[in-house]
Amino acid sequence: MSVTLPDKESVLREMATHPAVAAIVAWNEAALTDARWDRDELTLTIAREEIIGAAQAVQKAGYNFLEDITAVDWFPASPRFQISYHILSHKLKQYIRLRVMLDEASPAVETLTSVWPSANYYEREVFDLFGVRFDQHPNLRRIMMPDEWSGHPLRKDYPVEGYR
Repeated sequence: MSVTLPDKESVLREMATHPAVAAIVAWNEAALTDARWDRDELTLTIAREEIIGAAQAVQKAGYNFLEDITAVDWFPASPRFQISYHILSHKLKQYIRLRVMLDEASPAVETLTSVWPSANYYEREVFDLFGVRFDQHPNLRRIMMPDEWSGHPLRKDYPVEGYR
């Protein structure tokens, strides 16, 4: 499908049979806050408090491999942080992206280590570089920066030369 579907309504209408869309709708359509199909990529925006259920739903639909977790700092916009989960189905040969938006005041989301244990190190990297907390994470601590490092260097408001 080479067209762009820019919003939730058009994705739900045109892609109702897509395995990930169908899985999320069957599980809890209200958890889907936005959706987009662009450049042959499906992005499903999930309510922060529903990410574990959404991950389990797409996992049951055949999306078996958590490829990456990353973040975007949209400073000064609100919500400020975007957490992107890139997930692959080997069987279906398809990628999807689950996305969660977080406010600056409470940049925290539940860990996905209970669904995909490989989330451990990706979440630690996002925590270290962006300061986003992953609640219930088994070992949330810095992974790249020294323990005594002040701040989170990939935040847009972090000084270019660091804090002095």
